[in-house]
Amino acid sequence: MNPLRSRLAVSSLFFFHGLCFASWGARIPAIQEMHGLSEAALGSVLLSIPVGSFISMPIAPMLVSRFGSKKILLIAICFYAVFLLGLGLAPSLLKLVLALVFYGIASNLVNVSLNTQAIDIENIYGRTIMSAFHGLWSLAGFVGAFIGSLMISTMVSPDKHFAIIMGIVLLGTFISGPFLLKDIPKAERVIAKAFVMPDKSLVLLGVISFLSMFCEGAMFDWSGIYFKKIVGASGGLVAAGYVAFMTTMAGTRFIADGFKVRFGFKKVLRFSGVFIFAGLLLSVIMPTFYPSLIGFLLVGSGVSAIVPLCFSEAGKSKKMSPSAAIASVSTLGFLGFLLGPPLIGWVAGASSLRVSFFLVSLMGLTITFLSSRAPEA
Repeated sequence: MNPLRSRLAVSSLFFFHGLCFASWGARIPAIQEMHGLSEAALGSVLLSIPVGSFISMPIAPMLVSRFGSKKILLIAICFYAVFLLGLGLAPSLLKLVLALVFYGIASNLVNVSLNTQAIDIENIYGRTIMSAFHGLWSLAGFVGAFIGSLMISTMVSPDKHFAIIMGIVLLGTFISGPFLLKDIPKAERVIAKAFVMPDKSLVLLGVISFLSMFCEGAMFDWSGIYFKKIVGASGGLVAAGYVAFMTTMAGTRFIADGFKVRFGFKKVLRFSGVFIFAGLLLSVIMPTFYPSLIGFLLVGSGVSAIVPLCFSEAGKSKKMSPSAAIASVSTLGFLGFLLGPPLIGWVAGASSLRVSFFLVSLMGLTITFLSSRAPEA
């Protein structure tokens, strides 16, 4: 086994996973218009993804424990890419909802198996590198947004756009797959199967991840709409908030591991929550272009380190195997990522997007309060 090759393979699949999700996020306004959905209706439709994720919650850790993360990852990411195309091809609202449910199932399977691979790589290296992996996921979001803008400007339909992304992901997976870490030995799988309730520290890490990824999911799916309808941006500037958010989130993740070493896990959490709160509050109080842009830059910096560092801490659990601990925290965290967008839509339908974004800002403040109770190895 070559650790560098395995790290590059896992890194590439983080990128492809992010590329798939960002491609969907970039075309949500087009899908909304295609099916004639209001904000509240769009929020309800987006709930289909967390429904799929919820369905796979008890299944994903079991499959990874029984068959190994490599096999599940390779199968799940291929289905994830195929279901992305299904979102663009869905001719009716019902079929779109069904496609989103299966998309959510595949996404959670990728999430659990991919982070399990990442924590195993981290253990081989003997140091925290989880944020760098997630940095590539965020970088893919930036690339996906750029490709999406290009597709929109050249009038390429969502189905053709998604077909191109599917081809890229399938080819990349074929190339990277052989270099993933081998599946865990059968003897270790028996230990991993045993059901163990997560302890308080893992539950807390899961809650913090949920809050952070709730904010992240809201930014992914609603930043473009916020800049268009609240900030009043037009043309290419509609995507400016999303690009600002993705730029700082991706950039900060590549240096967040160093922050943890220098300042400690709890301090990184504390200041990350402050950045989320301050950034969203600024965009709500001053919903004009430049203040909102600065606010979104702050939010990107705030959410960047929280989830990967929580996953890394979970992998050090003394009560559960690393894969099971990662699965428990990452599944809860990703549920927040998927629940955020539909809940934003419902609140916006009942009041306004500004109210929705203010409520999300309070989650950043909650992370700051919870940071003092977080475990730290």
